[in-house]
Amino acid sequence: MNTTVHRKGRVEDHRLASGKGRYTDDLAVEGALWSVFLRSPYARARITGIDTGDAAGMPGVVAVFTAADLAADGVGPVQADMALAGPDGRTWAHTPRPLLAEGEARFVGEPLAMVIATTRDAALDAAEAIIADLEELDPVVTLADARADGAPLVHADRPGNIGADWARGDWDKAGETLAAAAHRVTLSGPISRVTAATLEPRNAVARPEPGGRIALYASHQNPPALRGALATAFGMDAAQIRVVGGDVGGAFGMKAGPTREEMLCFWAAKRLNRPVRWRADRGEAMQADEGGRAIDFRAELGLDADGRFTTLTVQIDVDMGAYATGRSLPMVMNLGGVAGVYTTPVIAGRVTGYLTNTVPVGAYRGAGRPEATYIIEMLIDRAARQLGIDRIELRRRNLIRPEQMPWEPVWYFGYDSGSFEEVLDAGIDRADLAGFDARRADSAARGRVRGLGLALCIETAGGMWGRRGVDYTNVALNADGSISIAAGAFSAGQGVETALIDLAAEGLEIAPDRITYAQGDTDVIARGGGMGGSGAMIKCGSALQGAVQTLLADAKALAGEELEADVADIEYSGGTFRIAGTDREITLEAIAQVAGEKGVPLAAQGEFSPEAPTFPNGCHVCEVELDPETGLFEVLSYTGVEDIGRVLQPQIAEGQVQGGVAQALGQVFMEEIRYGEGDGQLLTGSFMDYAMPRAKDLPNYDCSFFTVPTGQNPLGVKGVGEAGSVGGMAAGMSAVMDALAQLGVTDFAMPASPGRVWAAIEAAK
Repeated sequence: MNTTVHRKGRVEDHRLASGKGRYTDDLAVEGALWSVFLRSPYARARITGIDTGDAAGMPGVVAVFTAADLAADGVGPVQADMALAGPDGRTWAHTPRPLLAEGEARFVGEPLAMVIATTRDAALDAAEAIIADLEELDPVVTLADARADGAPLVHADRPGNIGADWARGDWDKAGETLAAAAHRVTLSGPISRVTAATLEPRNAVARPEPGGRIALYASHQNPPALRGALATAFGMDAAQIRVVGGDVGGAFGMKAGPTREEMLCFWAAKRLNRPVRWRADRGEAMQADEGGRAIDFRAELGLDADGRFTTLTVQIDVDMGAYATGRSLPMVMNLGGVAGVYTTPVIAGRVTGYLTNTVPVGAYRGAGRPEATYIIEMLIDRAARQLGIDRIELRRRNLIRPEQMPWEPVWYFGYDSGSFEEVLDAGIDRADLAGFDARRADSAARGRVRGLGLALCIETAGGMWGRRGVDYTNVALNADGSISIAAGAFSAGQGVETALIDLAAEGLEIAPDRITYAQGDTDVIARGGGMGGSGAMIKCGSALQGAVQTLLADAKALAGEELEADVADIEYSGGTFRIAGTDREITLEAIAQVAGEKGVPLAAQGEFSPEAPTFPNGCHVCEVELDPETGLFEVLSYTGVEDIGRVLQPQIAEGQVQGGVAQALGQVFMEEIRYGEGDGQLLTGSFMDYAMPRAKDLPNYDCSFFTVPTGQNPLGVKGVGEAGSVGGMAAGMSAVMDALAQLGVTDFAMPASPGRVWAAIEAAK
């Protein structure tokens, strides 16, 4: 392929910005029934009975379902399965999660019953008429509660409320090298629980279709995976199921799993043979959407007399929420990032998941990557302060050098490419750190405290280490000369549609407006990786490149037949096949017409599975200003330099970095899911309680790219979707701690909201 197409704007933008997007809730389905869920008002309660009689007889009510109805239909628990090898040889399995709670309710908002009615209002009224006989029990609300001796058990078969345990590294050797270290630095604290708060809440429409099939239209980021989960849950052949994801207003990992409400809509439509729909309101989403982050960590760094890292140990306790599933432990898959871009020779890490009576956790943008970066970068900042070494110099002494590439896995991840010191230098220059002292003095003159945050980050993308990902793309040359792409990847606003169209246009050397794009419909493309792990261009883009090359080869063979020439003599450029050295030629459009007349389909399927993931990495620099009288922080500037390999679409890539940074800074300064101590009631159940960043809370970002192509895929791309979140949380809190340290505050946990900051300053006095 030749020069990448760089357009102004994205293909999707006009449609989405002008109100022409097609979201699931926009889908008009004649005769569709509405579903509403009765949810548990208690964090933990024994279910002794659910009386649906009055509700079932109310006007407009078609059915009221409970766990007993699912059992009568032979439908058991549904969850992403887990089989995690523990350090003691035990395999940790998931805890069964019924679609409707049975026996015990385990968190506030857990669905107890499903009401189906002709209107949403009728369903809401009927839900209020259900009498649930619940015996409130003492809940386990926090990690400290879960770890306490004699704590109630969230699941009776999980002693100590341990849902999973995993370890990697030689802990004995780590203990020995720490004991021998000239300096030892420790850091511990929480990384708060947040929620995805997607612009479009989850919603779904399920309906019977001709031939006995059932279709599910849902705001979901991986339709092929959801189809597989439906087939397994309800004992159906996948061919009987169609799953469609239209435009999706944000997903961030939360919309990837086999979530209960969508699956129940499918089951109800199948059982009633009528269309059934559901839409979460914001309060329902805050209660029931899977949360993210929610960890406590303890880390220790050993250094020699010259300030070189000798040892790193990390213990992470994860709040898994009420159920342990395959989505509960993104920290395990991404803990390798805690090694950072450094040469630390001995590392040991452990992740222990604890069950609590709160909403389950799952993947949230970055999914363990931001937490890993946060731990190592904040630990290095603390080491620099304790040892009196400049924090940039301390990092520089320990960086993996270009001549050490590829970096073999000392502990977990190995890196195929990267130039970490050059990325650091680019970040320093772009952020103008040479002028920081003058800017800090200016802040001080105004009674403010300026803080500087810096973080070097690295993450896995396009698949998990040791677990190959795969994606697919179909490409077809239509009779009118246009090109159709069907992508196994999924876009929920990232610009994948534009990127893949432009990539195909580049390969075919035609105008992008001759190409149409489809995604998220299992009737159009049955297999795919969906959205997640920054893998769209790594896997799906590479699959597309292969499909385009195959399509052109087939078209070239047909052109040889038409031009009566050996295929080896056929050249292709600019949409035209010609015999080399002559003026005899035939266009791609003409070949399409010939193929149609001959009944020879010109279509290709692309598939790509990288041998190993890629490792985007970057340098993030954040400057903040603190008013010590009020505790209010202002983010003054943010600079990010990212090595994402080949940059296919600079505008889209920059937008992805900015979006990730916005979510990271939201967590640093205000976002936090909180539950009431002792009763597990959700205290942050609306945007009146759960603070979300607005435009005025965020800076103008300065994003740029330092390109070190990877050899792990033919495009040389490394992925960008999570880069901003991975570096942003560490850089933002680094800046906060730099400012607070000037006021004597040495320990502080996010979020850095004004009241909490002011209290910490007063306590330090």
